[in-house]
Amino acid sequence: MPNQLKDKKVLITREKKQAKIFAEKILRYGGIPVEVPLLKITCKDRAEDRWIFQSLSKYKWIFFTSANGVHCFFQLAKKYHVHQNLFNNIKLAAVGHKTEKALKNHGLTADFIPTIYNAVQMADEFLMRFPDEDPFLLVRGNRSRNVLPEAFSKIGATFDMIEVYETVYNEEATEDLNKALVEHQFDFITFTSPSTVDAFMKLQKDKLAIEKNERTIFVCIGSTTEQRAKEAGFHHTLSPSEFTIEGMLDCMQNYAVTEG
Repeated sequence: MPNQLKDKKVLITREKKQAKIFAEKILRYGGIPVEVPLLKITCKDRAEDRWIFQSLSKYKWIFFTSANGVHCFFQLAKKYHVHQNLFNNIKLAAVGHKTEKALKNHGLTADFIPTIYNAVQMADEFLMRFPDEDPFLLVRGNRSRNVLPEAFSKIGATFDMIEVYETVYNEEATEDLNKALVEHQFDFITFTSPSTVDAFMKLQKDKLAIEKNERTIFVCIGSTTEQRAKEAGFHHTLSPSEFTIEGMLDCMQNYAVTEG
């Protein structure tokens, strides 16, 4: 069993259910995970969105930029009695393999995945490969970035958006976060979205705590999250070439081996 993270303390800040999965992976490599979920994610069901599910057949593509979006979208599709066969005639775009895996859980496969797992690359590559294939449906959360709608608006494409989940700060974790930062000398603090960075900054009350963790490396899931971390003042950052949890683990292991 690999042991590259032996005795390395890793703070996991993502949503509770996803944090458990991340923690298990860190344990396999000998690390010590500390879970403090800073986000809560809940599905949204807005009455005004029902028409979207009643007219899904008009869309040529549905875009999913997170596994949470997939989960909540199909929860609503089931509620509104959308027949599974309908999706045989609609192409599906997924931002990455985790999102594609979520689609597979519903018996579907992605027709398009960008080579780099972020919305900017998704928009650029899609428009290059599939110019004139609207109308689109964009499945979003309340904190989703506007990269896709702006890109599609720029070319005059027809699209609709539906907000199927909400991400909020887990205020209940404030005490646990600050206690963890004081009591532990973390080797790595992980951020899996810009929202986790924002939540960390909002819920962290002891501004001296990070200074106590001067050796800490902030491991970000991708370039967008890393940019937000640097904007927040965290300059000792790592980001994997493949924007996944596994990529983050590789980053931590490589750093641990290189730096001793």
